[in-house]
Amino acid sequence: MDALFLHFATAFMAFFAIMNPIANTPVFLGLTEGMSSQHRVAIARRAVIQAFIIVLAFAVAGKMIFGLFGLNMDAFRITGGCLVFLIGINMLQGKHSRMHHPHSLDDSLASDSSDDDPATFPLAMPMLAGPGTITTAMNLSADGGLINISFIILAFALLCVITYVVFIFGERFIRYIGRAAMGVITRLMGLIVAVIGTGMVIEGIKNAFALGGS
Repeated sequence: MDALFLHFATAFMAFFAIMNPIANTPVFLGLTEGMSSQHRVAIARRAVIQAFIIVLAFAVAGKMIFGLFGLNMDAFRITGGCLVFLIGINMLQGKHSRMHHPHSLDDSLASDSSDDDPATFPLAMPMLAGPGTITTAMNLSADGGLINISFIILAFALLCVITYVVFIFGERFIRYIGRAAMGVITRLMGLIVAVIGTGMVIEGIKNAFALGGS
């Protein structure tokens, strides 16, 4: 039971660091600016549900997808780890990674209209279920059994609920902690994300050399 709880906690912290709902809250508020509270709640709900479905698919069917295309898991760990590391470095420098935010907030607002629905893009993907989140889900579930995968999915589901609540009460939350504190949190999460990416690369290289030498 202790091992399962540790697995759950590790998955939750990894997802939390990469998704970083706190840092994404201002982007959500900007994308939904001028909308009614009911419309904003609906967009937040659709965004987290779609993000959950995307991560669920890759966590459960990741191995099958790799087998279908003949991909190597260790190569994926190395490549995905580099990707996660770059996201962390951008966060550490106080920048938005273009892998999570393909357009600047100003560009998003400039192209926004009353008919636009940002729930799928850019909220669900790539902000919430971006390359880093998908990579982490597949990496954590790659060598696990059904119980381990279930705990990974449960950890991400809990984070989706937290993200939804933070988005809905985002304006009050930002006023409460202040933008300076949010910048510190983003940089701290960036350091954690960079370390997670480095760990993926090390594990991928170690496994690749172990297989090569056997």
